[in-house]
Amino acid sequence: MKFSKSFKLALNILVHAKIRSWLTIIGIVIGVAAIVAIMSIGQGAQASVNDRLGGLGADIGTVSGGFQRARGGFGGGGEGGGGSGGLATSKNLTDKDVQIIKGMQDVLFVDGMISGRASTIFMAQTASLSITGVDSFAWINMQTSELAEGRFLTPSDKFSVVIGNRVATSTFKQPIGINRIISIGGKPFKVVGILAASGGFGGSDNGITMPIEEARIVLDRTGTTDVDSIQFKVADANRIADIVNATTLRLMMSRHVTARNQDFTINTAQATQARIASITGTFTLFLAAIAAVSLLVGAVGIANTMFTAVLEKTREIGIMKAIGAKNKDILIIFLLNSGLVGLAGGLIGIALGVGITYLAPNVLSGLGGGIGAIKTIIPINLLIEAIVLSVSIGMIAGAIPAYRASKLKPVDALRYD
Repeated sequence: MKFSKSFKLALNILVHAKIRSWLTIIGIVIGVAAIVAIMSIGQGAQASVNDRLGGLGADIGTVSGGFQRARGGFGGGGEGGGGSGGLATSKNLTDKDVQIIKGMQDVLFVDGMISGRASTIFMAQTASLSITGVDSFAWINMQTSELAEGRFLTPSDKFSVVIGNRVATSTFKQPIGINRIISIGGKPFKVVGILAASGGFGGSDNGITMPIEEARIVLDRTGTTDVDSIQFKVADANRIADIVNATTLRLMMSRHVTARNQDFTINTAQATQARIASITGTFTLFLAAIAAVSLLVGAVGIANTMFTAVLEKTREIGIMKAIGAKNKDILIIFLLNSGLVGLAGGLIGIALGVGITYLAPNVLSGLGGGIGAIKTIIPINLLIEAIVLSVSIGMIAGAIPAYRASKLKPVDALRYD
């Protein structure tokens, strides 16, 4: 029997199948749709994170107090380590650490920053907002955010601030414009710049940035040299890992700590990207594995349906064998039939999964409120793999019923009632 004839017979069995055959396909549809949607949304989320973190500056490192030695804790791309368990006792970072980093080769700018919250008043309305004090010269040269209006801080600015987009537009009843005066910690400040909206990722939509000297006043930290974090910009982003390691060693010597009691962490956008990519990938695969259970359920359904189909077609099998059909012809017909069931489920599942993928960004953005746009990616190879998987599952599930059908004896099959 020619393959084309076997294919037509298998297709005829599927087309004229009873409703239970189409119900069987639902298991494959759900599994394929779930896998396509989860993998597409997961890869899109990872790409969105990479894009946003890439905009934070691949040439910028951040030093913060404390070091997590437990597995899965924080620590920047190869810096220090060892020891076991727990967060190392943290000594405050100081201006001395800032000067140490400024002396490092290939470091262009260093910004020691302090942060906290302060009462902010505008048009008789009060709000507690996040305050960040920066070295204006270093900050403007390391800035990765964009301006919506005005300008960035300059070294000559005194009692001037740059505010986040949400602070300017929605925190107070009246929007805050350029050159308006706001009261922070009881001191008047002039608004010289408004940052563009960042979507809450890597920006400071809800914060206020000012020179560090004024920040020490409003945060009641005058007379101290402590800083909460230190940002530095390197000359070559491709060498940032080496520079981070060298900076780590220099700070360890200056702070008189070892790898066992290191009390600071250096993070980079690249290291953060790698960690988030790992977490996102693992979580996506976990969800996809759960979705794959539907495929197993669908495979069981296909096997059950194929056994029933063999019983229903027993007399037809006997007739075909009586007029010359061979065992392999019967085997191929039923294998093709089960493969077509898987193919139908795969195609419908892909269509459903693609639809869910396109709808997901709108739904998630609506539920997430202020989160930025969510990207989704539908790789062509994922769709091809989904088709191959669904067809393979169908044929594997139908293998035993097809084999049993091929081994039926013509006389017994013709007697079957």
